[in-house]
Amino acid sequence: MNHRNIEDKRHLRSLKTRIKLLEAAREVFLQEGFQKATISQMINKASIGYGTAYVHFGGKEDLLIVLMEGVMEQFFEIAEISFLPKSKQEAEEIIRKQANDFLKMAEAERDMMQVFEQAIGVSSLVSDKWKAIREKFIQRISTDVAYAQQNGLARSEVNHEIVARGWFFTNEMYLWEIVRDEHHSSVEEIARTIASVYVTGLYL
Repeated sequence: MNHRNIEDKRHLRSLKTRIKLLEAAREVFLQEGFQKATISQMINKASIGYGTAYVHFGGKEDLLIVLMEGVMEQFFEIAEISFLPKSKQEAEEIIRKQANDFLKMAEAERDMMQVFEQAIGVSSLVSDKWKAIREKFIQRISTDVAYAQQNGLARSEVNHEIVARGWFFTNEMYLWEIVRDEHHSSVEEIARTIASVYVTGLYL
């Protein structure tokens, strides 16, 4: 067996171990919540050695951050939808659909998002990661607002980054309400209302 094959097999084994550990971590986090969950429980559930586990992750925060990235990537795919409206009406349709899909995703991922919320409140590492994720969304929205301004669809005198920040924070506030099951209206009604107010304020 040549050196390359040995490397490939080692890499595959390493990847399998990582996936196994992440799956175990997800189960433990959902069962115990962030604060009570321990990396020992995850290692035992994954049936791997301690040394092996620490090669991949420094602790439970690292594991949660990777899980958070995976979940939030699904949200980001919604934000990444092509945004090239030709009219205010078309812009509102896209924005409403994005807001609706974003909040529906919060509903679908409620259990894991509850763990993320706990972790954001007690871990500066996880909190910093959330801030970085938030900025990624804001930058993407900012690009869409700038596009609308450049094409004469949106008010040009407003700062597109501030607009983007405000729009994301509105969505984020409702996201956490849905995660906590504290929302008083349907997801569709929330999305329709906030998109309508946003578009009315920004678009010409």
